[in-house]
Amino acid sequence: MRAKITYCVTAAALVVYFVLVGSRGVLLIQQGTLLTVTFGVAVLILPVIGIWFLWKNTQFVSRANRLAAELDAEGGLPLDELARTPGGRIDRDSADAVFAERRAQTEDSPDDWRCWFRLAVAYHDARDTPRARKAMQRAIALHDGRPVRA
Repeated sequence: MRAKITYCVTAAALVVYFVLVGSRGVLLIQQGTLLTVTFGVAVLILPVIGIWFLWKNTQFVSRANRLAAELDAEGGLPLDELARTPGGRIDRDSADAVFAERRAQTEDSPDDWRCWFRLAVAYHDARDTPRARKAMQRAIALHDGRPVRA
C-alpha cells in the first residue's frame, strides 16, 4: 500500500510540474518572437514526453498488478523463499539460486505467462530491473494474447 501511495503522490507532483512547465511554454509562444516561439515549443515538448512516460508506466504497473492478482487467486504467486541478510536485504546467492530455477521453468514452458511473471520476480529479486521489466512485459503480452517481441 505504501508503494501505491508513493506512486500516486509522485505522479501527482509530476502532473503539477508538467502543467507549470506547459504554462511557461505557452507564455513563451504568446510573446510572438522567433526565439521565444522556438523556446516555447521546445518547452512544451518536455511535458508531452513526461506525460507519455508517466502514462506508459502507469499502464505497465496496473497490468502487472492485474496479473499478480490473477496469479494470487490461482495460488500461483511465487513464495518468498529467499534468505535475507541481518539487515533484511535479499541474499544475492539465494536470489541467484531461485533465479536459475525460475529460468529453467520458463525455458520448459516459454508460452506460459505465469512462468514469465515468476521469472520477472526472480530478476527483480536478483536486482536486474531492466530484465525484470522485459520479462514482465512478455508475461503481460502472453496473458493478453498479443504478439511477443523477441
